[in-house]
Amino acid sequence: MGKMIKVALDAMGGDNAPGEIVKGAVDAVNERKDIKVFLVGKAEKVHEELKKYQFNEQQIEVINAEEEISCDESPVEAIRKKKDSSMVVAMKMVKDKTADAFVSAGSSGAILVGGQFVVGRIRGIKRAPLGAIMPTTKGVMLLIDAGANMDARPEQLLQFAQMGSIYMEHVVGISSPRVALVNVGLEEAKGNQLIKETAPLLKECEGLNYTGSIEAREIPDGGADVVLCDAFVGNVILKLSEGLSKVLVKEIKSGIMSTLRSKIGGALALPALKKTLKRFDASEYGGAPLLGLNGLVVKVHGSATSKEMKNAVIQCVTFTEQQINEKIKEEILKGKERQNEKKKD
Repeated sequence: MGKMIKVALDAMGGDNAPGEIVKGAVDAVNERKDIKVFLVGKAEKVHEELKKYQFNEQQIEVINAEEEISCDESPVEAIRKKKDSSMVVAMKMVKDKTADAFVSAGSSGAILVGGQFVVGRIRGIKRAPLGAIMPTTKGVMLLIDAGANMDARPEQLLQFAQMGSIYMEHVVGISSPRVALVNVGLEEAKGNQLIKETAPLLKECEGLNYTGSIEAREIPDGGADVVLCDAFVGNVILKLSEGLSKVLVKEIKSGIMSTLRSKIGGALALPALKKTLKRFDASEYGGAPLLGLNGLVVKVHGSATSKEMKNAVIQCVTFTEQQINEKIKEEILKGKERQNEKKKD
């Protein structure tokens, strides 16, 4: 067996904590022998949940943390004052290298703040973006930034593109991933000031497979592997996609059950339908990594079930084994070297 990947899991974060969080941890270690999970939270509650399952006790350890951070608290104040919260304690484990990764379904704001100020950014990274894996007709794509930086600058979007490209190549396995910039049209003259200033930087960046602008309607059809935008646009795309998916599934089920004929047809089509719906189920792809930090921080939906938690934990293995942070550091260093060469010229 190779290196054991250690994941600090926020056992108290999310709508379904600690039950679904604990079950997700158990499912992960029962599926993979190369994972150790630290369940960080109120020890008594966590142990009570663990009693329901069988697992290798060497792969799960409970770390007590008496405080919790709720979604209605100020993220900055919560991270600053609640030092014994499950989130802060778990993030400090990543900072101190006790754990390789941190996963939470808790407050998005607190995760973003904690990632930046507890775990800390890689030197040279201007902002840490949230990258969300989303299904398309051709596989999956990475939406970046999906919620961390509402007012990004052109040079920050360039780094987002570089980090997203590294992630898709080495974690998802897409060679030379196509990077496209979200815009209201394909023509270079279109877009706001941010788009017009970012596009030339992407064009000039060596090693980046920039394919130009992409309109929102082309995203679900796999028009790019890395879909680049600021967090305001990205979060709107993400939540619209999630809402539309739920409505479509609901309407399909309603249509199937509407008549006897449709019920019979639905029964015949059920195996193929289930396979398709599974491929477009976001929970199959784990959580959204906060890229550019000194350790891996992963955000999952607040309503995450054990399946999503399990997949998020397993996702951390590939990220760590592929040394994504080291590759990001190398890319930033190369970028600085290229800038220095241009100044000399």
